[in-house]
Amino acid sequence: MSKSKATVFAQRRAFLGMAVGATIAAVAGSALAAEPLVEGKNYGRLKAPVPVETGKKIEVIEFFSYGCPHCAELEQFLGPWRSKLPADVEFRRVPVAFQPAWVNLGRVYYTLDALGEEAKLSPAVFAAIHGGNVQLSNEKTFFDWAASKGLDRKKVEDMYNSFAMNGKMNRAKQLAQTYNIQSVPTVIVDGKFVTASDKVGTHANLPAAIDELIAKARAERPKG
Repeated sequence: MSKSKATVFAQRRAFLGMAVGATIAAVAGSALAAEPLVEGKNYGRLKAPVPVETGKKIEVIEFFSYGCPHCAELEQFLGPWRSKLPADVEFRRVPVAFQPAWVNLGRVYYTLDALGEEAKLSPAVFAAIHGGNVQLSNEKTFFDWAASKGLDRKKVEDMYNSFAMNGKMNRAKQLAQTYNIQSVPTVIVDGKFVTASDKVGTHANLPAAIDELIAKARAERPKG
């Protein structure tokens, strides 16, 4: 097969291997998931809590990037979890740009989010990048891809290149600095607790760990 076809095949095989590996890890880590979280080991408490942007709702932030393979692995577990959030919890993502290509992927995220398509299309974005070797960090490639998913290309381009987008990206950078984000995916609960998959054993364990931290945050919030 040609070099380009071989590359695509290798990418798809790697993505499949990632999914299989995540499933095996989920089974291996199931026992850990049943254990109560230990502060200092499975999660940390920020010395200075950061005010949330969700008002009375408990805020859950996932710092991530579409370009991160670990974030792609986590998606199969985080997606179902976020579809069943309690009424007093609000989940949001903040894209992190550890490398130049991730800047444009942050714009991809905020474009889909602004158009109300993020929850639906994020799994497809991860699959395209990590399973199909689609370079969505390239603007034209992303616009073509978005149109292939049924989105209005003009609206996508306008949002991607809007002045508001610059503000969103600057705010994301500021938040990553405020929380001192050093790796992704990293999850912050209610501006005070921080955890990640490697702290709780596996990606499969993370949703339950977040739920436990949500319960802690709820108990610590002022009553009434």
